[in-house]
Amino acid sequence: MSTPLEQAPTHVKLAVDLIMLLEEHDLPAEEVMAALEIVTADFQNKLNNQQKT
Repeated sequence: MSTPLEQAPTHVKLAVDLIMLLEEHDLPAEEVMAALEIVTADFQNKLNNQQKT
């Protein structure tokens, strides 16, 4: 028997994993959001570079 998460798209599974990881470290939400802004910018740059080639 599978769970709904097992049937979820990859990006949803990744989001759940990231949320769990961040919550395990009991970090302040402000710090997490600041870090995620950096991560988002980094991956947006990678995506932009991939689309140029």
